[in-house]
Amino acid sequence: QVQLMESGGGLVQAGGSLRLSCRVSGGIFRDNAMSWFRQAPGAERDVIARIGRTGHAQYDDSVKGRFTISRDNARNTLYLQMNNLKVEDTAVYYCNMDPFYWGQGTQVTVSS
Repeated sequence: QVQLMESGGGLVQAGGSLRLSCRVSGGIFRDNAMSWFRQAPGAERDVIARIGRTGHAQYDDSVKGRFTISRDNARNTLYLQMNNLKVEDTAVYYCNMDPFYWGQGTQVTVSS
């Protein structure tokens, strides 16, 4: 059974940093593209970063230059380094493994 477990969320002031982790068990992590999504209250769940099997990364414009997605295939773990956080980054962050595996989400709250 495939399981994804996020960690690293929390409360941070604007301009601060957080690093999210997503550990995958029960699946072939290295063979799958991985993504980070986020969902703010009342909004849809949107993809913000994606990394392919070989490490090629893509970002939504809203986070480009501030967030970095990475993966450690030896540890079956996906990361999201978030720098220069803004109030509008407040959301529940989810990791996703192709095609349809999801974590439970981790709350990120950025205060002004």
